[in-house]
Amino acid sequence: MSSRRMTIATGSLLTASFSAVMIFSFSAGADDEGPMSGKGGKAVDKAPSGVELTTLLPEKIEVDNSSQGTAITATVKNGGTKDSGEIRLLVVGFDGLSVKGVEGCAEIAEKDLPEGSNSGFACAIDNLAAGKSKSYAVDATFDLKKEGKICLPVQDADGTKTFWQQGPVPFGANNPSPNAPATPLLLGTDNSPVTPGSDKADGDKSGGAKSGGKELPKTGPADRILPLGAVGAALISAGAAGMWWTQRRPQRNGS
Repeated sequence: MSSRRMTIATGSLLTASFSAVMIFSFSAGADDEGPMSGKGGKAVDKAPSGVELTTLLPEKIEVDNSSQGTAITATVKNGGTKDSGEIRLLVVGFDGLSVKGVEGCAEIAEKDLPEGSNSGFACAIDNLAAGKSKSYAVDATFDLKKEGKICLPVQDADGTKTFWQQGPVPFGANNPSPNAPATPLLLGTDNSPVTPGSDKADGDKSGGAKSGGKELPKTGPADRILPLGAVGAALISAGAAGMWWTQRRPQRNGS
């Protein structure tokens, strides 16, 4: 074999090896996220016959203490026996947790976010086959001086029905570690701020967020859920926020 052919062959092998390493590294990173959980989730409107939609969030995330950055995987699953048809997943952040991006999803305009939330994205799904799931990589930041919550509603395509809603459910740590490189946070745990006298009280300790004078529901079994309304057709076509399901809760003292 000539030196020219040897060089080309060697380069091809190196490229293939590099690609394989990248693939294996990505797979390992995804596997390292740990167990997923539907904690804080509840069915709202009845889904079509044979369709069973739920969501999952990682039981544990880590926040970089210098950049406040964190990565979250949001998964929607159809555990039923029939395809879902067109649906959408919303990913919404509250208090100290801000959603900065969700791959393949459209950002919800600030004016269309429910009161109390700070960010959100809408992910359109053409169809989710029976027994299948779809995961989204969520880039977020978490201010460890505050509590932080995330909410995953699953709706029909035009936002008139919410089949499932996980949250607003908190991520947090009882004893944050500001001097460590990263702070681990657990799903379903209220965050204890890293500094005494911080603005923890500014968050809604009930776990809900107001929308148009009402609050998104906590999704525990005792909650009463009432329809609030849908946004306009233009927002629906843009993949923005649709029907939000709310409940009336007591006002905080001093309001």
